[in-house]
Amino acid sequence: MPMRVGLGADHAGCGLKDALAAHLVARGVQPVDFGTGDPSVSVDYPRFAEAVARAVAAGQIDLGVLCCGTGIGMAIAANKVPGIRAALVHDVTTARLAREHNNANIITMGGRLIAPAFAADVLDAFLDATFQSRHQRRLDQISGIESGGRGGPA
Repeated sequence: MPMRVGLGADHAGCGLKDALAAHLVARGVQPVDFGTGDPSVSVDYPRFAEAVARAVAAGQIDLGVLCCGTGIGMAIAANKVPGIRAALVHDVTTARLAREHNNANIITMGGRLIAPAFAADVLDAFLDATFQSRHQRRLDQISGIESGGRGGPA
């Protein structure tokens, strides 16, 4: 079964989302589009971030990509869902490290900040990277914070 990557965007990220969906198809990855599909209608990004994040957290899709004007709002909203590690990325290095060091399961990008061709390279870096287990202790601390406890030693 091919990898399934959920995509979500508001009106400002819709064009980038659509370009990345086409790129995923070319890679043999199955895109799952959570909307929006119309860049001419203003919509609120939290509902799209939540839909993708909940699907990732439930294991219905493997990873997620969220696009809004800057990527900031999408990252904030997605990270409210337990089990989500959404990272705002700007280049191939931050995308690769988000996966390798933080085991990010969603990346966010700004449709007003990054060109689609470059965003495809960023997405490839994220998809091709693998988590380096030497960072697991830190993820466990993050999970501790998420569950209402402490993240680790002060």
